[in-house]
Parts: sequence; structure tokens; C-alpha cells
Amino acid sequence: MGRIHVLSDNVANKIAAGEVVERPASVVKELLENSLDAGATDVRVEIEGGGRRLIRIADNGCGMMRDDAMLAFERHATSKLSNVDELEAIATLGFRGEALPSIASVSRLVLETRDRHEQAGTRIEIAGGRLMTVDETAFPGGTTITVRDLFYNVPARKKFLRSEQTELAHIASLVTHYSLANPDKSFSLTHGERDLLRVAPVATQRERVFQVFGDTALEELIEVDTQVKILPLPDGERAFTVHGFISRPQVQKSNRNSIYLFVNRRVIRDRLLLHAISAAYHNLMPSACYPFALLFVDCDPGEVDVNVHPSKTEVRFRHASFVHDFVRDTLRETLISKRPAPAGAIPLHSPSQPAVGLPYSEFTQSLDVPPADVPRSVLPPPDFRLQPTAAPAPRFDFSDVPPPQSQPLRLRVPDTHTGFPADLAVDLPPSMAELPELRLLGQIHDSFILAAGREGLWIIDQHVAHERILFEKVLKAQARGAVEQQRLLMPIVLSLTPAQQAEYERIAADLAMAGFETEPFGRGTIAIKAAPAALPTAALERVVYEIIEMAESELRSVSVDDLRRGIAASVACRAAIKINMPLDMAKMEWLLRELAATDYPMACPHGRPVVLRYALRDILRGFHRI
Repeated sequence: MGRIHVLSDNVANKIAAGEVVERPASVVKELLENSLDAGATDVRVEIEGGGRRLIRIADNGCGMMRDDAMLAFERHATSKLSNVDELEAIATLGFRGEALPSIASVSRLVLETRDRHEQAGTRIEIAGGRLMTVDETAFPGGTTITVRDLFYNVPARKKFLRSEQTELAHIASLVTHYSLANPDKSFSLTHGERDLLRVAPVATQRERVFQVFGDTALEELIEVDTQVKILPLPDGERAFTVHGFISRPQVQKSNRNSIYLFVNRRVIRDRLLLHAISAAYHNLMPSACYPFALLFVDCDPGEVDVNVHPSKTEVRFRHASFVHDFVRDTLRETLISKRPAPAGAIPLHSPSQPAVGLPYSEFTQSLDVPPADVPRSVLPPPDFRLQPTAAPAPRFDFSDVPPPQSQPLRLRVPDTHTGFPADLAVDLPPSMAELPELRLLGQIHDSFILAAGREGLWIIDQHVAHERILFEKVLKAQARGAVEQQRLLMPIVLSLTPAQQAEYERIAADLAMAGFETEPFGRGTIAIKAAPAALPTAALERVVYEIIEMAESELRSVSVDDLRRGIAASVACRAAIKINMPLDMAKMEWLLRELAATDYPMACPHGRPVVLRYALRDILRGFHRI
């Protein structure tokens, strides 16, 4: 007797279930995608026990006739694909024909459906892959699939499920994703008696974001207007579009859970797009942080291969480099053009109303608030000067600072009846375009500049503001090949490890472009003969070591452009004026004007915010005037 034999359908379906049905959320994904492919405009998801006990998905889609309903439980039976050519350009969410038989093989499943052209519906019951009953039934239309006791006959798989709340969180995330991708449809998600999500159809993506995340989150987002880019190919042009929402750089998440990606409205996890998003925020956000992003990339179905993963969560672009650069450049240009001003990081909340998403204890600790039992007498006195006194000149050369502007700027007084100025546009996000109009008030602790604007109070970190100014000047000078240098009276000799020597040889040309004149100087050493003019001599050794270490660790695999930006960031950080440095009015006004002229005045090259803005509305709320 031969050793090779054909597996039974039951065993084959359970093997397929191991690929398709990883957890309850996998069941929800497959069934929800079928509902959307069926043209449903109303999808209702009911969950019990985190999906272990019950998953029910009901829709108002086209439904199925009796014969089709029976055939749907055969392996590789699908209405979405008929020949191999269609596999190259799949436009539907599902297409494999494995979901229903795989789910039915590891659960107790009931399918109720009716095609709108039939008088009666069909009810099919399957347990562990065995057909139990097939009956006619009165059914209003569409399809309802009920899955009970998931993995009841595969205990080994059931043991690998996480807690009820963890499995529910995966399901909630999935339904949230698809509700965001389909604002014209209604979605509901209930767990037992509790509603987790309930959204009605809306006309715009912005309204759906408001429904799901609320107005507070919406205020922190920037809309990415629909951008189209054409890729010319020998067999014709291909159009790619990207649109959605991204957060201001000051909205920093500790993981990627707030990044929602869709390709042709399909929920995906894609390293290429994640890297493009990170690249867009490079120098605007710390490397260990992530933004919020809701992005839709649309293209011809033939330009993306969705058949690279059993659960269809990964895709492969035919022109990956083009898509990566298109998304990165679109997001970067949006951040530069919109120039969103960060809201104050210390909202004027009372202890009974902590900042959203942060317990009040953590909130106060993050502000370095002194403990309540420390007497005020032992705390340092406040250092606040509305009119800065004369102070020694800072190390940085301000000789080109023009005389101060004397044009006053008045704050509008709230209307006594409404609490707001009559023309207060509360629905528009604040813009950094207001920077040139600010009226300076003074410094706090010789480190932060206070200024009054039309709609509130601004606080500017003088160090990171100057850092942003210098960073962009260094980059532009590098691009022109005209970085101003200072020659050293005596070369500075640095000792390098073998690994650092290799990195030095790799980046020597980039160092020269940034204004450093260096050369090998004996075994394991290099000599620095000249450096960027803005860089203090005392910081030269540290900056060069920092650049080499950066090239050796973080930037080994990234582009030359990113390396040069890293060099510019190091130079700018060391050359910028420091905190605890008194500045007179003329120097502060110069800083604000130069900051306003930068391409991106919101963050320093390392991602720290440059300014905080406290809106008049928040100030009024803090004083209980509204």
C-alpha cells in the first residue's frame, strides 16, 4: 500500500482553519468582509464571551439562493473569482472560498439567508464540519451567520486564545477599521448587553472620524487632501491616490495601534506603508513614538497583490518604491503646508476633570508637580519677567538681528453674553501663521518665551525654536553646497574604533557637505581641520562622535538623505542657544520671525514641540467663565 493518500475534507478544512481562523477576530473579519462584498449597507455584529461563545453577524446584503448557500460550504467555492486572470486584479475583499468551510469545521454554525428575488429563505446548520439540517425559513433578506462554541472540537487551539477582554479588543479594533473605511454604511458592535460601537451612515470621512473618535481627537488631526500621482508605464499610465487624516507631531503614541491603513478599502498591515509614515515624521517626532494615521491608498487592483497571506492582511505592491515615496512625500508636504500649531500640553482642567487618556495622578506627575506635603517655603521662587532686564550677550551671534517691532497686538475681550468674541472661529485649528503677529511678554526662567496672540497665550521653547531655524538653514546650505565654515587654529584629533573607522569612511563625503573638513590622521584617528561656523568649538568632538554613532546604529539602513538630515540635526542642536539664557526683546522677536519663516516651525528636528498654545476658550473655561 502506498504511503501517500488524499486527506478527507474534514481534515483539510481543519488545516485550512488553522491558517484562516486564528482567533475570534479572524471569524469576524471573514464574515464581515463577505457582508461588505454582498453590498450590505447595515452590518450588525454581536459578541458574547469575547467571541468564544457567540459571534453573530447580520447584514442587509444581496443574500443567497438555496443552492448557492449549500455550495458556499464547499472548499474553494466563491462567487468572486472565476479564472486565473482575475487573480491578478482582485477588487473584492474576499476571494479564496475557504472562510465558511474553515469556520464551520471548528464551530457550531447556523446560516440564515434569502436572496431578494426568492420568496423564502434558507437555514443551514453545521456542527464541526458536519451538515446537520437544511430548511426553508421565513427571513427578511440579507444574511445572518451565527457561530457558537468556537474551537469546541479543537481544544488545542482553544488553549491558545487570550483573555475575553483581549479577544474582544481585537474584534473591536477590526470592526472600527471597517467602519472607518465605509462611512456610507452603518455598523454596530455589541458585547452582551453593552454597545461598543454604533455608527450611522454619513456623507464624509471626517464625520465618521468624529463618530468613532469624538471631537477631541478630531481637533488634533490634519486632513490629508486627496493627492493623485500618475506612474507612466510601458503599457499605460497608472493612477495612485492617497487621502485620510494624520495627527500633529505632538500627538505621540507608544505603539502603532493608532495607525489605520487601507489599500483599496482593504484593512492591511504593511511594513512599506508603516515605514513611509515614519519617514514622513522623521525629525518631527521622537523615534520611539508613533502618530495617529488614518490613510487610504487607492490604485488599480492590478498594481497590488492581495494573495500573499492566508488572512489577506498583507499586500505586495508591484511598484513598492514608488508607493513608499508617494505616501511619504504626501504626508510630509501636508505637515509642512498645514503647519498645525500644537495645543497646550497642560490643559486647564480641574482635578475632577483630568486630561483625556491620562489618569490625573500620572497627569500631574508628568508636569513635575511638587508633592502636596512639601512646604511652599522650600520651593524655589518663580522667575517671571514681563520686561526682561539687561543680560550678558549669549554665545550665539545675534549681530544680524533687526530692531524690535513696536506694533502692539491686542487680545480681544470676550462678549459678556456668550463668553466668546463674536468672530471667534472655534471650528478652525490654530495655525503657526500667527507667529509674526504675536506680542512678546517676556521670558520664564530665561528659557521660555511668552507671547500673546489673537486667540490665546503662546509659550515658545527658545532652544528648540532656534534649533529648528538652524536645522533648516544647514539643510538648505548643504543643498547649495555653501555651508559656512570656520577653520581651527589647531586640528582636533579623534580616536576611532575599527567599527567607527568604517562608518567614518562611509559618511566622510556627507560630513564634508555639512561643513566639516576631516581627514585620516594616522592609525585609528582622524583630524578635524574645519567645522560649520555656527558650531561652538567646544562641541565639535561630541558632535562628530554623535554623528558617527548615529550612522553606525540608527541610520545604517536608511537613505543618504536621512543621514544628512541627522547630521544637520546634530549640528543645529549643539549650535542653538540654550535654556537658562536671558534674551532681550529684540533677540526674542528675531527668533519668532525666523521661526515663522521656517518650513516646519512646529517641532525641532528630534520631534520635540517648539511652541505650546493655550486657546482663549481653554483659558475662559479654566476660569469658569464658560
